[in-house]
Amino acid sequence: MNRRGFLNRVLAVVGAAFAAAVLFPVERFLSAQAGPATKSGPVVAAKVNEVALNSYRIFPFGGEPAILIHLANGEYRAFSAVCTHLGCTVQYRPEGHNIWCACHNGVYDLQGHNVSGPPPRPLERYAVRLADGNIIVEKNA
Repeated sequence: MNRRGFLNRVLAVVGAAFAAAVLFPVERFLSAQAGPATKSGPVVAAKVNEVALNSYRIFPFGGEPAILIHLANGEYRAFSAVCTHLGCTVQYRPEGHNIWCACHNGVYDLQGHNVSGPPPRPLERYAVRLADGNIIVEKNA
């Protein structure tokens, strides 16, 4: 093999490796977008007896965290747990009867509306129903 043939083969291997290094992350990004993050079907958030009155639970919903709140009056409410400001996970504060983001002190009411702080829009609210001792959460129609 002459020098030119050797260099052509080396450049072909290096080019293929470079193309794979560029295309592999792009393919993984695109396949992740079409994966569970788009799921909107019903999810069992918890058993009825697992969430005490006036408390909450964070659970996975469609590839992102969601929050299930069991209000003092016995009602269940579910929202996206991703703060609309910078994407931190929110939590329920029973003493203030609100949903709070600790990152920048954002506050939402129990309807999911942004009340104070930097969040620009409300939390997405989900439908909640009880079936066979389970708390089922799904996107609103």
